Amino acid sequence: MAIKIRLARAGSKKRPYYHIVAADARAPRDGRFIEDLGSWNPTLPKDAKRVELKEDRIKEWLEKGAQPTDRVMRFLDEAGLMKRPARNNPEKAKPGKKAQEREAERKAAEEEAAAAAAEAETTGGEEEAAAE
Repeated sequence: MAIKIRLARAGSKKRPYYHIVAADARAPRDGRFIEDLGSWNPTLPKDAKRVELKEDRIKEWLEKGAQPTDRVMRFLDEAGLMKRPARNNPEKAKPGKKAQEREAERKAAEEEAAAAAAEAETTGGEEEAAAE
């Protein structure tokens, strides 16, 4: 049985409140869980105590092999219970397909304008020489 330390949503519509729970990975998000390990209230201001953890119980579950989700791992990293590896996804930073197409069109138009300007300079120089 794979155990996850994850969030279970509570609270009403547009007023989120989450319980941090140890649950079977196959159980539904807000369904059956094994133990309540803390809470997270994202509606509180950042300087308030938004996350409450039962650190001793979390340590026991981690020793038993429970795997925290990414969001819970952030909380555990802040509390000093676990180290969260840094992530790097350079593909996510790239612009979308349409933006890339617009950029290519813009560069092509700039190159055309530069070529036309260079051609005008060379033909303008020939006209001046012919006028003399």
